[in-house]
Amino acid sequence: MGVVRDNGVVYKAVNEVDLGPNSDELYLHADVKAPRMAGLLAKVFVWFLEMKLIGNILLYFLKKNNRIQKLVSYGVLEESPLYVPLHPYQDAEEKEVKCLEPGVSPAEQVQHAIDCLQSSDTVLQDSNFSFCRWTILDYAKAYAKRQITPLVVAERLISAVVQSSSPEMDMSFFISYDAKDILRQAAESTLRHERGESISVLDGVPIGVKDEIDCMPYPTTGGSKWLHKVRPCKEDACCVKRLRSCGAILVGKTNMHELGAGTSGINPHYGTSRNPYDPRRISGGSSSGSAAIVCAGLCPVALGVDGGGSVRMPAALCGVVGLKPSFGRIPHSGVLPLNWTVGMVGVLAGTVEDSLIVYAAISGQADSHQPTTPRLHLPILKPSNMSSIRLAKSNEWFNDCSDDIRTCCLRALASLNKLYGWETVEVTLPDIEVMRLAHYVTIGSECTASIAHHLEKMGKSVSGWDVRVALSIYGSFSSRDYLNAQRIRNRQMRFHEKIFSMADVIVSPMVGVTAYEIKDDAQETGELDYVNGAALVRYSIAGNFLGLPAVTVPVGYDRLGLPVGIQFIGKPWSEAKLIQIAYAMEALCKAEYKKPKVFYDILGES
Repeated sequence: MGVVRDNGVVYKAVNEVDLGPNSDELYLHADVKAPRMAGLLAKVFVWFLEMKLIGNILLYFLKKNNRIQKLVSYGVLEESPLYVPLHPYQDAEEKEVKCLEPGVSPAEQVQHAIDCLQSSDTVLQDSNFSFCRWTILDYAKAYAKRQITPLVVAERLISAVVQSSSPEMDMSFFISYDAKDILRQAAESTLRHERGESISVLDGVPIGVKDEIDCMPYPTTGGSKWLHKVRPCKEDACCVKRLRSCGAILVGKTNMHELGAGTSGINPHYGTSRNPYDPRRISGGSSSGSAAIVCAGLCPVALGVDGGGSVRMPAALCGVVGLKPSFGRIPHSGVLPLNWTVGMVGVLAGTVEDSLIVYAAISGQADSHQPTTPRLHLPILKPSNMSSIRLAKSNEWFNDCSDDIRTCCLRALASLNKLYGWETVEVTLPDIEVMRLAHYVTIGSECTASIAHHLEKMGKSVSGWDVRVALSIYGSFSSRDYLNAQRIRNRQMRFHEKIFSMADVIVSPMVGVTAYEIKDDAQETGELDYVNGAALVRYSIAGNFLGLPAVTVPVGYDRLGLPVGIQFIGKPWSEAKLIQIAYAMEALCKAEYKKPKVFYDILGES
């Protein structure tokens, strides 16, 4: 790291930092001193925090005690700021991929993705597996064989949503859904199938959309009670348009942590999306509802937005696949502008194959951040053909998780080595905690800047109590905080470039803890639990702060039967290789996948 002073750290030059396995770089564990608060305690804290004089004193000590000042604000480093994590594209030769030409329609891109899958004439319900999820291809084949229609699927889905929303279950999967609109889409899809005119394999497949993404006819609330009133939804987001053009049935807006400002998914306005593996526990945030509906079988795929692990964290906690592409790969138009330089649309899916299909559908010309993106490469998914892969593993960081998570992920790594001969390369990733804090400053500053003009008119009281704390902290960040955070971004970018010269991907657990229990006192106010929050985001940050692609795959369960996910972080624009690696990992683990306690067999109901 460098020399530690009372007022700030003096960082070593990048070329002086040893990234090898025997490096003397100190690994800093998260030093979160704030106690958990919810209920009356959270309200009292907010009242004090929003008093100008007392609030400023509290914010000063909050930042100091969590080392933001020493590691970020007053850090001394030589790098210049890097504001947007865009990467140049180097056209390297890739094996086992299809390279698509520009200008291909979403439906055509989907067909190219289907061509990359292993051929199968049977619906996937392998008797050797204890549990299998219905896939996009299962829906398409069932429709083609007239075993079921999209209209019947829609009716079953609506019934399941109603049941899961009952007071007895209170799963709170959705913020809004419109049964009439779902049935209308399903009827149109059914008619296309009857005429033999289906648009793509996504025609008639139900897909949920996080309530941070515009999707007609719904308001986009961002999990709040006010944002849709000042920012009306006028048309579909680009990613939603592409899915709709493929014939997908958009089934509603999934629940989320308010403004994406938390990791638990606990939402005092719309309820807490509960984990289908144990409804007493969180599904994670902020794309909580999207992860939960895929886990519970309501949809094979859902869209999320990942600003700080918000697709990958809930995917891991709910035992599904979470894919976050490179920054700029998927257009961001029509997504709430809560975090301009760290947030990206991502895919939550029951299988790696399904994540590939939807990734193909929504990828394409990027937004104004970048005039063009590299051509889309789709991987040919055949695990037996995978070439030797080098996996970078930073030991102290990798091991900074619960014993059960560490055991599951090490076992998964060992299986990759044994079956495929992949090599684990021991490295040291420096300043991980520094990067987490710099990302926190960045995402908080961008969120505040995005909504400040609305909150100035409406007041913070329109938000939940937990979010009011977050907004107060976000609003306390100075230009010095933000600029130094961007200098740390540049520094970390250079470290990761060096790591990727030694390995193909970086491997880690996805979260530091499995899903924890939802306390009764959090239902009204939300909760402030920065200890669990830091553990949940520990492995997420590079994907967002540095704009790198990343994917998580379920690899086992802890002693309570809660899912554990492993993560692979790739080089810029290397989604094809990442998906190949994820597919190979899934192939080794899926025979042991377990059925959630809350699960709806939408396609298989008699």
